[in-house]
Amino acid sequence: MLTTIFTKEAPAAIGPYSQAIKLDKLLFTSGQIPVNPNTGEVVDGEVTEQAHQVMKNLQAVLEEGNASFNTVIKTTCFITNMADFADFNSVYEQYFTANKPARSCVAVKELPKGVLCEVEVIALAEDN
Repeated sequence: MLTTIFTKEAPAAIGPYSQAIKLDKLLFTSGQIPVNPNTGEVVDGEVTEQAHQVMKNLQAVLEEGNASFNTVIKTTCFITNMADFADFNSVYEQYFTANKPARSCVAVKELPKGVLCEVEVIALAEDN
């Protein structure tokens, strides 16, 4: 059974998609970008500041879906400049401390709203 996940603690979708979908015990998040859910604005700053907001948004979606960073199986990370790879990783590793999920990280030409990074995850959700 598919369950749509939504939380006000993360930005609302800016298109025709859900923040996440839960299928049985698997949680698939949409990509989170560094938008402050309270203001709807992109967080100012370099990739490190933006990556922190991305992770906060992901955390809110994961929690709403009864998951956490410790139950993430796979991440896909998008950055607009590979020169930011080390700085992005310095933030990423602060959130994935106990579990190091499988990961892909690619540089892309651009991301929605001109942001510097975006992350989506697949996680194992706990029972409700």
